[in-house]
Amino acid sequence: MRYVWLTFFALVTGILAVVGWQHFGSSSQRATDSGPAPLRFSAAPDTTPGAGPQTRMASLITISPLPQADSLIHFALQQLGSPYSYAGTTPTGGFDCSGFLLFVYGRFGIAVPHSTALLIDTGRPVPRAQARRGDMVVFTGTATTSTTPGHAGIVISEPGEPLRFIHSSSARRESGVKISQVEGTGYERRFMGIRRVLGEQPGADKTAAATTERVKEKVKAKSATTTSRQKSIGPAQR
Repeated sequence: MRYVWLTFFALVTGILAVVGWQHFGSSSQRATDSGPAPLRFSAAPDTTPGAGPQTRMASLITISPLPQADSLIHFALQQLGSPYSYAGTTPTGGFDCSGFLLFVYGRFGIAVPHSTALLIDTGRPVPRAQARRGDMVVFTGTATTSTTPGHAGIVISEPGEPLRFIHSSSARRESGVKISQVEGTGYERRFMGIRRVLGEQPGADKTAAATTERVKEKVKAKSATTTSRQKSIGPAQR
């Protein structure tokens, strides 16, 4: 009889042990399931060339755009070799000197007159030593006695460098859009001034417009003799 009871207690103990183990296992599993999700880390995007659209987009965001003057000069240089054409304002049809400035500055929303006589009062004056990329440079006509504006270009040099400019020239030799230098050339004698039109403050347009009107009146007031003399110079001598 004693052995029967021992067997009974052993059987009950085993059953309880099995039930208890199963309960412990399910509790542990629930605790694991309800716990915090494992952290996931993503590698930083590859910044090597061709790494993918995400990297290229990041590069576009971090790269600053070119300053306006650099962009303007880059665009002007793309017109090198365009032919000279009196009163022309397009690369295909050709440019005269003021038409070239009208085209280039207009590309960046800067209005300048299609007249060299008016360019001398456009924007604001800048000392020659402070001339920088994007400024206008104005010259007299080619006649040795000329004291009025007859040619213009866009400065491509920095302060402290020899004054170099891009322009549309009507010279018989190498006409069209090209690069020239002031120092050591005939442009030194003809130099009139530097005008800055980039970075002007709001309201400058009204001042420029008023100046333009005044200059127009001066141009209209010129005598027929002066006009005839300028025409006799001809575009081929600029």
